Amino acid sequence: MASTYSNLKVQLMATGENTGTWGNVTNDNLGTALEQAIVETATVTFASANVTLTLTDTNARQDARALRLNLAGTTGGARDLIVPAIQKPYIVNNGTSDTITVKVSGQTGVAVPTGKTILVYNNGTDVVNAITHLSSLSLTTDLAVADGGTGASTLTAEAVLIGNTTSNVKFVSPGTSGNVLTSNGSAWSSAAAESFPAGTVMLFAQTNAPTGFTKDTSNFNNSALRVVTGSASSGGSVDFTTAFASQTPSGSVSVTISSISGSAGNTTLSTPQIPSHTHPSVGNPNEGGHQGAPFNAAAPGTTGATGGGGAHSHPFSFSSGSGSGTFSGNAINLAVKYVDVIRATKN
Repeated sequence: MASTYSNLKVQLMATGENTGTWGNVTNDNLGTALEQAIVETATVTFASANVTLTLTDTNARQDARALRLNLAGTTGGARDLIVPAIQKPYIVNNGTSDTITVKVSGQTGVAVPTGKTILVYNNGTDVVNAITHLSSLSLTTDLAVADGGTGASTLTAEAVLIGNTTSNVKFVSPGTSGNVLTSNGSAWSSAAAESFPAGTVMLFAQTNAPTGFTKDTSNFNNSALRVVTGSASSGGSVDFTTAFASQTPSGSVSVTISSISGSAGNTTLSTPQIPSHTHPSVGNPNEGGHQGAPFNAAAPGTTGATGGGGAHSHPFSFSSGSGSGTFSGNAINLAVKYVDVIRATKN
């Protein structure tokens, strides 16, 4: 009895057939026919016409048996790929420029768009989508959001995908260098990063406000800073530069003393300290007047002059009663204007 063949054209040997060569047949069945059906690709080339794949009784390689069909060539329009009416899965990759419908002759089949790869199943009657969910989809359009897709054919380079309910996804491009993805509570956008929330007040040691800040030119001019641990406020009335400018105190001092008393001490004058003078002389020039005063021959009747008129001093003591002093002048106003600040550490 001769061999028969399965739907995949695997050779089924009859009992006693191929004596001495049955091993070769078995190897072809396993290494060619079954292996091609499980893992191999066959390229199907179109030439502006439909293509029909057939299977014959041989376990040699046949395109209709391959797991993956790579469609190529020139189609010249939408075409059909006719496959045998056997139960078999196909992975169909349409590398042509037109839609190819894979089907059993006389049936509807499945349309595979250009550039797409889909998994279909030949159920022995016709070719259908291998995944049940895909049967409700149009493979000529992009996979909708409701079906787990994006609704878009392409993605914007370097953009962020944003959900859009059941509509196609939206894209947010990076924008300016340094931007971050920000939310206004209802939508996302690319915007400059803000280190601090709007309305934050900060101090800067420079004349102009940095980018993103507005200089306050109305409040607290020429004021000092006061660090507080309680409620922050402001106060004072004098400009900082006025209160702490170089100032010379001005005014007058008035002293009232109720009484002053004092006395001079006695001093005995020596001859050199008294004024120069003479004394009248009668008789013996050594009698009367100053004992030992020289006799004045040029002026008889007087003694010679004595004394030198030298300086002398008198000790003096001073005491006073109770008294008082007052000062009147202009006060320096140090009520400098200030604004309170606090110290806080970011969590």
